[in-house]
Amino acid sequence: MSLLNYGDKVGIVACSNGLDESSRIKMEELETTLTSINLKPMFSDKIYRKISVFSGTGEERAKVLMNFFKDSNIKAIFDVSGGDLANGVLEYLDFEIIRNNIKPFFGYSDLSVILNALYSQTAMKTYLYQIRNLIQVNKNKQIEDFKNTFMGSGNELLTFNYKWIQGNSMEGIVVGGNLRCLLKLSGTEYMPDFQDKIIFLESLGGDVPKMTTYLTQYKQMGIFKKVQGIILGSYTEMERQKYSPSIEEIIKEVVNNPSIPIVKTNEIGHGKDSKCIIIGGKIQI
Repeated sequence: MSLLNYGDKVGIVACSNGLDESSRIKMEELETTLTSINLKPMFSDKIYRKISVFSGTGEERAKVLMNFFKDSNIKAIFDVSGGDLANGVLEYLDFEIIRNNIKPFFGYSDLSVILNALYSQTAMKTYLYQIRNLIQVNKNKQIEDFKNTFMGSGNELLTFNYKWIQGNSMEGIVVGGNLRCLLKLSGTEYMPDFQDKIIFLESLGGDVPKMTTYLTQYKQMGIFKKVQGIILGSYTEMERQKYSPSIEEIIKEVVNNPSIPIVKTNEIGHGKDSKCIIIGGKIQI
Protein backbone atom coordinates (compact mmCIF):
# COMPACT_ATOMS: atom_id res chain seq x y z
CA MET A 1 0.00 0.00 0.00
CA SER A 2 1.47 3.35 -1.02
CA LEU A 3 2.01 6.14 1.47
CA LEU A 4 0.20 8.70 -0.70
CA ASN A 5 -2.53 8.41 -3.30
CA TYR A 6 -3.13 10.53 -6.37
CA GLY A 7 -5.38 13.45 -5.49
CA ASP A 8 -4.29 13.61 -1.83
CA LYS A 9 -4.04 16.95 -0.08
CA VAL A 10 -0.66 17.58 1.59
CA GLY A 11 0.37 20.29 4.02
CA ILE A 12 3.44 22.50 3.54
CA VAL A 13 4.90 24.00 6.73
CA ALA A 14 8.02 25.81 7.98
CA CYS A 15 8.58 24.88 11.62
CA SER A 16 12.19 26.12 11.70
CA ASN A 17 13.53 29.40 10.26
CA GLY A 18 11.10 31.29 8.04
CA LEU A 19 11.95 31.40 4.35
CA ASP A 20 13.17 34.61 2.77
CA GLU A 21 10.68 36.42 0.54
CA SER A 22 12.91 35.56 -2.41
CA SER A 23 11.90 31.91 -1.92
CA ARG A 24 8.33 32.61 -3.08
CA ILE A 25 9.28 31.78 -6.67
CA LYS A 26 10.66 28.42 -5.54
CA MET A 27 7.57 27.69 -3.46
CA GLU A 28 5.40 28.48 -6.48
CA GLU A 29 7.50 26.02 -8.47
CA LEU A 30 7.04 23.44 -5.70
CA GLU A 31 3.29 24.00 -5.80
CA THR A 32 3.29 23.52 -9.57
CA THR A 33 5.43 20.38 -9.30
CA LEU A 34 3.30 18.74 -6.59
CA THR A 35 0.16 19.61 -8.55
CA SER A 36 1.68 18.03 -11.66
CA ILE A 37 2.04 14.70 -9.84
CA ASN A 38 -1.59 14.91 -8.69
CA LEU A 39 -1.05 16.07 -5.13
CA LYS A 40 -2.87 19.11 -3.75
CA PRO A 41 -0.49 21.25 -1.66
CA MET A 42 -1.94 23.43 1.10
CA PHE A 43 0.58 26.04 2.28
CA SER A 44 0.87 27.27 5.85
CA ASP A 45 0.53 31.03 6.37
CA LYS A 46 3.70 30.85 8.50
CA ILE A 47 6.22 30.09 5.75
CA TYR A 48 7.96 33.43 5.21
CA ARG A 49 9.99 35.60 7.58
CA LYS A 50 8.09 38.38 9.27
CA ILE A 51 10.47 39.51 12.04
CA SER A 52 14.16 38.60 11.77
CA VAL A 53 14.20 34.87 10.87
CA PHE A 54 10.81 34.20 12.46
CA SER A 55 7.74 33.34 10.39
CA GLY A 56 5.78 33.39 13.65
CA THR A 57 6.24 32.48 17.29
CA GLY A 58 6.91 28.88 18.28
CA GLU A 59 3.30 28.65 19.41
CA GLU A 60 2.00 30.02 16.10
CA ARG A 61 4.10 27.64 14.06
CA ALA A 62 2.98 24.73 16.26
CA LYS A 63 -0.67 25.70 15.81
CA VAL A 64 -0.32 25.46 12.03
CA LEU A 65 1.29 22.04 12.36
CA MET A 66 -1.43 20.85 14.76
CA ASN A 67 -4.15 22.07 12.42
CA PHE A 68 -2.66 20.01 9.60
CA PHE A 69 -2.50 16.93 11.85
CA LYS A 70 -6.11 17.43 12.92
CA ASP A 71 -7.36 17.93 9.35
CA SER A 72 -8.30 14.46 8.11
CA ASN A 73 -8.17 15.71 4.51
CA ILE A 74 -4.41 16.35 4.83
CA LYS A 75 -2.66 13.04 4.16
CA ALA A 76 1.00 14.07 4.70
CA ILE A 77 2.97 17.09 5.93
CA PHE A 78 6.16 18.39 4.34
CA ASP A 79 8.42 20.91 6.08
CA VAL A 80 10.36 23.14 3.69
CA SER A 81 12.50 24.92 6.30
CA GLY A 82 15.71 24.39 8.21
CA GLY A 83 18.04 26.38 10.44
CA ASP A 84 17.73 26.68 14.19
CA LEU A 85 14.20 27.31 15.41
CA ALA A 86 12.39 23.96 15.20
CA ASN A 87 12.66 23.14 18.91
CA GLY A 88 10.55 26.24 19.64
CA VAL A 89 7.39 24.41 18.55
CA LEU A 90 7.77 21.27 20.67
CA GLU A 91 6.18 22.47 23.90
CA TYR A 92 3.06 23.56 22.01
CA LEU A 93 2.40 20.23 20.28
CA ASP A 94 -0.39 18.00 21.56
CA PHE A 95 1.11 14.56 21.09
CA GLU A 96 -2.10 12.83 22.19
CA ILE A 97 -3.98 14.45 19.31
CA ILE A 98 -1.12 13.63 16.92
CA ARG A 99 -1.13 10.01 18.14
CA ASN A 100 -4.78 9.79 17.13
CA ASN A 101 -4.15 11.45 13.76
CA ILE A 102 -0.98 9.74 12.54
CA LYS A 103 0.21 10.85 9.10
CA PRO A 104 3.61 11.06 7.41
CA PHE A 105 5.76 14.04 8.40
CA PHE A 106 8.77 14.86 6.20
CA GLY A 107 11.69 17.17 6.93
CA TYR A 108 15.46 17.24 7.34
CA SER A 109 18.29 19.17 9.00
CA ASP A 110 16.86 21.16 11.93
CA LEU A 111 13.61 19.23 11.55
CA SER A 112 15.49 16.26 13.02
CA VAL A 113 14.26 17.80 16.27
CA ILE A 114 10.59 17.31 15.32
CA LEU A 115 11.09 14.02 13.46
CA ASN A 116 12.58 12.40 16.55
CA ALA A 117 10.21 14.07 19.01
CA LEU A 118 7.20 12.82 17.04
CA TYR A 119 8.67 9.32 17.04
CA SER A 120 9.61 9.33 20.73
CA GLN A 121 6.24 10.71 21.86
CA THR A 122 3.87 8.84 19.53
CA ALA A 123 5.88 5.90 18.05
CA MET A 124 4.91 7.16 14.58
CA LYS A 125 7.37 6.82 11.71
CA THR A 126 8.74 10.08 10.30
CA TYR A 127 10.68 10.74 7.12
CA LEU A 128 14.09 12.40 6.91
CA TYR A 129 13.68 13.90 3.45
CA GLN A 130 13.42 17.40 1.96
CA ILE A 131 10.54 17.89 -0.47
CA ARG A 132 12.42 20.82 -2.05
CA ASN A 133 14.59 18.18 -3.75
CA LEU A 134 11.73 17.97 -6.28
CA ILE A 135 12.65 21.46 -7.56
CA GLN A 136 16.44 21.29 -7.31
CA VAL A 137 19.09 20.36 -9.87
CA ASN A 138 18.23 16.65 -9.76
CA LYS A 139 14.50 17.29 -9.89
CA ASN A 140 13.61 14.95 -12.76
CA LYS A 141 15.05 11.88 -11.05
CA GLN A 142 13.83 13.02 -7.63
CA ILE A 143 10.26 13.45 -8.91
CA GLU A 144 10.31 10.02 -10.54
CA ASP A 145 11.78 8.34 -7.46
CA PHE A 146 9.36 10.20 -5.17
CA LYS A 147 6.35 9.04 -7.19
CA ASN A 148 7.59 5.45 -7.33
CA THR A 149 8.51 5.31 -3.63
CA PHE A 150 5.66 7.17 -1.94
CA MET A 151 2.84 6.98 -4.50
CA GLY A 152 3.66 3.59 -5.99
CA SER A 153 5.22 0.31 -4.94
CA GLY A 154 8.91 1.17 -5.46
CA ASN A 155 11.64 1.82 -2.91
CA GLU A 156 14.13 3.93 -4.87
CA LEU A 157 14.36 6.65 -2.21
CA LEU A 158 14.59 4.15 0.65
CA THR A 159 17.56 2.11 -0.54
CA PHE A 160 21.08 3.51 -0.50
CA ASN A 161 24.64 2.53 -1.27
CA TYR A 162 27.07 2.37 1.62
CA LYS A 163 30.50 1.13 2.68
CA TRP A 164 31.48 -0.57 5.90
CA ILE A 165 33.74 1.36 8.27
CA GLN A 166 33.73 -1.47 10.79
CA GLY A 167 31.62 -4.57 11.38
CA ASN A 168 29.58 -6.40 8.74
CA SER A 169 25.91 -6.34 9.80
CA MET A 170 23.41 -4.25 11.76
CA GLU A 171 19.70 -4.38 12.41
CA GLY A 172 17.33 -2.18 14.36
CA ILE A 173 14.98 0.79 14.44
CA VAL A 174 16.52 4.01 13.08
CA VAL A 175 16.64 7.23 15.09
CA GLY A 176 18.73 10.35 14.55
CA GLY A 177 19.26 12.91 11.83
CA ASN A 178 21.38 16.03 11.83
CA LEU A 179 24.36 15.64 14.17
CA ARG A 180 24.10 19.15 15.67
CA CYS A 181 20.34 19.57 15.74
CA LEU A 182 19.50 16.25 17.39
CA LEU A 183 21.61 17.31 20.38
CA LYS A 184 19.02 20.04 21.11
CA LEU A 185 16.85 17.24 22.50
CA SER A 186 19.49 16.36 25.11
CA GLY A 187 18.02 16.43 28.60
CA THR A 188 14.46 16.82 27.30
CA GLU A 189 11.54 14.42 27.32
CA TYR A 190 11.60 14.48 23.51
CA MET A 191 14.91 12.65 23.03
CA PRO A 192 14.29 9.13 21.70
CA ASP A 193 15.42 6.04 23.57
CA PHE A 194 18.61 4.81 21.92
CA GLN A 195 18.60 1.31 23.43
CA ASP A 196 19.21 -1.24 20.66
CA LYS A 197 18.55 1.37 17.95
CA ILE A 198 20.53 2.25 14.84
CA ILE A 199 21.61 5.90 15.01
CA PHE A 200 21.83 7.88 11.79
CA LEU A 201 23.95 11.06 11.80
CA GLU A 202 24.69 13.60 9.04
CA SER A 203 25.90 17.19 8.87
CA LEU A 204 25.90 20.12 6.47
CA GLY A 205 28.43 22.45 8.07
CA GLY A 206 31.12 21.71 10.58
CA ASP A 207 34.89 21.24 10.63
CA VAL A 208 37.00 18.68 12.49
CA PRO A 209 36.72 20.31 15.96
CA LYS A 210 32.93 20.66 15.70
CA MET A 211 32.41 17.09 14.49
CA THR A 212 34.70 15.80 17.23
CA THR A 213 32.99 17.72 20.02
CA TYR A 214 29.46 16.77 18.91
CA LEU A 215 30.35 13.08 18.60
CA THR A 216 32.10 13.23 21.97
CA GLN A 217 28.89 14.56 23.49
CA TYR A 218 26.94 11.60 22.09
CA LYS A 219 29.56 9.31 23.59
CA GLN A 220 29.42 11.02 26.99
CA MET A 221 25.63 10.71 26.96
CA GLY A 222 26.13 6.95 26.73
CA ILE A 223 24.45 6.70 23.34
CA PHE A 224 27.19 4.74 21.61
CA LYS A 225 26.98 2.09 24.35
CA LYS A 226 23.26 1.60 23.70
CA VAL A 227 22.98 1.48 19.92
CA GLN A 228 23.28 -1.59 17.70
CA GLY A 229 24.96 0.35 14.92
CA ILE A 230 25.82 3.74 13.42
CA ILE A 231 24.98 5.03 9.93
CA LEU A 232 26.93 8.08 8.82
CA GLY A 233 25.26 10.14 6.11
CA SER A 234 26.92 12.88 4.10
CA TYR A 235 29.12 15.44 5.89
CA THR A 236 28.99 18.21 3.33
CA GLU A 237 31.61 20.67 4.56
CA MET A 238 33.96 17.97 5.84
CA GLU A 239 33.90 16.15 2.51
CA ARG A 240 33.91 19.20 0.25
CA GLN A 241 36.94 20.66 2.01
CA LYS A 242 38.62 17.24 2.39
CA TYR A 243 39.36 17.96 6.05
CA SER A 244 41.71 15.65 7.91
CA PRO A 245 41.07 13.57 9.89
CA SER A 246 38.00 12.44 7.93
CA ILE A 247 34.59 11.90 9.52
CA GLU A 248 35.20 8.13 9.29
CA GLU A 249 38.47 8.49 11.20
CA ILE A 250 36.85 10.77 13.80
CA ILE A 251 33.93 8.42 14.50
CA LYS A 252 36.24 5.43 14.95
CA GLU A 253 38.46 7.40 17.31
CA VAL A 254 35.56 8.74 19.39
CA VAL A 255 33.54 5.51 19.55
CA ASN A 256 36.70 3.53 20.27
CA ASN A 257 34.85 0.22 20.10
CA PRO A 258 35.48 -2.06 17.10
CA SER A 259 32.44 -4.19 17.97
CA ILE A 260 29.97 -1.40 17.04
CA PRO A 261 29.03 -1.73 13.33
CA ILE A 262 29.45 1.53 11.38
CA VAL A 263 28.53 2.24 7.76
CA LYS A 264 28.98 5.36 5.65
CA THR A 265 26.67 6.53 2.87
CA ASN A 266 26.90 9.65 0.73
CA GLU A 267 23.29 9.30 -0.41
CA ILE A 268 21.43 10.66 2.65
CA GLY A 269 21.92 14.14 4.04
CA HIS A 270 21.87 17.67 2.64
CA GLY A 271 22.62 16.77 -0.97
CA LYS A 272 20.03 17.85 -3.51
CA ASP A 273 20.02 14.25 -4.72
CA SER A 274 19.53 12.90 -1.20
CA LYS A 275 17.43 9.85 -0.49
CA CYS A 276 15.17 9.25 2.50
CA ILE A 277 15.62 7.37 5.77
CA ILE A 278 12.68 6.55 8.02
CA ILE A 279 12.96 7.55 11.69
CA GLY A 280 11.21 4.78 13.59
CA GLY A 281 11.59 2.40 10.65
CA LYS A 282 13.44 -0.89 10.87
CA ILE A 283 16.59 -1.32 8.84
CA GLN A 284 18.77 -4.34 8.19
CA ILE A 285 22.18 -4.02 6.57
